[in-house]
Amino acid sequence: MKFYKFISVLLHPIVIPTIGILLFLLLNPNPMVLKRQYVLISIVFFATYIIPITALVILKALGTIESYQVHSIKERKIPLIMMLIIFSILGRLFYNITDFKELGLLFYGTDLALAVVYFLFQLKIKTSIHILSMSSAIAFVLIVTTINGISALPIIAILFALTGILASARLHLKAHTPLEIYLGFALGFCSQISLYYLL
Repeated sequence: MKFYKFISVLLHPIVIPTIGILLFLLLNPNPMVLKRQYVLISIVFFATYIIPITALVILKALGTIESYQVHSIKERKIPLIMMLIIFSILGRLFYNITDFKELGLLFYGTDLALAVVYFLFQLKIKTSIHILSMSSAIAFVLIVTTINGISALPIIAILFALTGILASARLHLKAHTPLEIYLGFALGFCSQISLYYLL
């Protein structure tokens, strides 16, 4: 049980954007000065990790959420709206910078997937945002490698393996049903690929 909780925390949705940035820098064929890399990582880490964590602490203190796991659909709505706003801002910021256009696609694609998740909330349908984040990362790596004409099969294989382990953990913790897992994967992956061909 502890292992499953560890995996869920290690691959938490608010951690994945920073991992996405690190993968982007790893796969980017154009050298980038170290200072610029630090600035890029800092912006994303602050916006997608520090701000959400702080917001959750405040929401719990106000009694808006019962726990940091935000299990219920009702509790997830406010954090999700907050992430929609943050991802939209980051998408617009990076998409307008030539060197970071792929990152803009990453955040716009994830934003689209989260918007669908919010719509499904209205229908009382829950989705695994953990798996959505991982499948978004997989699609993002595929997009970056396609754009730059490079191969990253080991990275993609590792991401798929981690997604499988994470999905198993979420099921063992009874955080989601198999349908919610599959739905999360489909939303994250398809949103990224769709925007890549549309934008």
